Amino acid sequence: MTGEMIRRDPSSALFVGLMAIALMLPASQSGGWFSQSGGYLLLILPALVVAGWSLLRSNEITAQTRLPGLLAFVATVLAALPPLLLLENDVLPGLEGSGYWLFILALGFFAWRAMGLLSHVDHAGHAYRLLVPTLFGLWFFYLWEVVVTGFGIPQILLPAPGVIGVAIGGHLDILWADFQQTFMKAVLAGFVMGCGSGFVVAILVDRVPFLQRGLLPLGSLVSAIPIVGIAPIMVMWFGFDWQSKAAVIVVMTFFPMLINTLAGIDEAGEMEKDLMQSYGASYFQTLLRLRLPVALPFIFNALKINSTLALIGAIVAEFFGTPIVGMGFRISTEVGRMNVDMVWATIAVAALAGSTFYGVFALLERIFTFWHPSYRRQ
Repeated sequence: MTGEMIRRDPSSALFVGLMAIALMLPASQSGGWFSQSGGYLLLILPALVVAGWSLLRSNEITAQTRLPGLLAFVATVLAALPPLLLLENDVLPGLEGSGYWLFILALGFFAWRAMGLLSHVDHAGHAYRLLVPTLFGLWFFYLWEVVVTGFGIPQILLPAPGVIGVAIGGHLDILWADFQQTFMKAVLAGFVMGCGSGFVVAILVDRVPFLQRGLLPLGSLVSAIPIVGIAPIMVMWFGFDWQSKAAVIVVMTFFPMLINTLAGIDEAGEMEKDLMQSYGASYFQTLLRLRLPVALPFIFNALKINSTLALIGAIVAEFFGTPIVGMGFRISTEVGRMNVDMVWATIAVAALAGSTFYGVFALLERIFTFWHPSYRRQ
């Protein structure tokens, strides 16, 4: 066997056996959905054979499980398509019996096993490492779709991902206008002003010691005020447009940046600071060449925290007054109209925007703090 063995894992045979039981259930009892599948079996059975071979082939998890893991990934995705297509095409009215759900459960174990194999691959490229989160995300939305559709859960309670996707595709113009109003205007402006002012004040507090005793308690007091208390005041001060939402974001993001920056610039060791003093470095030279580089992990941590706080603050603030556009306005309005699919579509856009915003700073953190021990290869 090639590759360094990590551990013995007999669970592959269990997963394959579970899938075999699901396939062999009599059609007269609970497997009637197979008799309705028609040509879909041509996709199910070969995919399951490949998946089973891949899992059994890798019964011993090694450091080189790339091919079995990749085959299990592809085969599991292909085998999961027919049950979903049958539900979406209304081919299974009342036939979602125990055999069908056992098949879905077995697919879940297959996906679990495939992710386990892929996670043990060493020295893989960045694209290959994305397979594990991709498979996890696909399985999450797949299970959501199958459960909601198979059990006939009313859309007013929980719409299926397909319904949400249709709502997004049918209202792109409205969602884009809401995104521009909330994210591109309020979030970006408030985020820049809040983080920027927090960073500058942190430098002043470090330079002027008495500010630390007087300003930090006041900052902690302001940060403890709930959004629902700040937002109406800001609307009265700055009006109903995006400026009031940006003001709420400034209040929310100022203190996390202040605290993290102060903690970061105090992280430099005494020996390093004494060395800079022995070279005759001034305060700002020491700050720029030693203390701020050491503080970068703390600063990026604040930026990542604030990237999510800013979007939450903008959406919540729009509940207290806004023009007839914006994500918060859309959610509150469509809930009143019982258009739950549009509400979830707006939530999906907000989640995608927030995740992307967070990911940008995570990527920048990896670029600028490559020297940090958390990014070193073991």
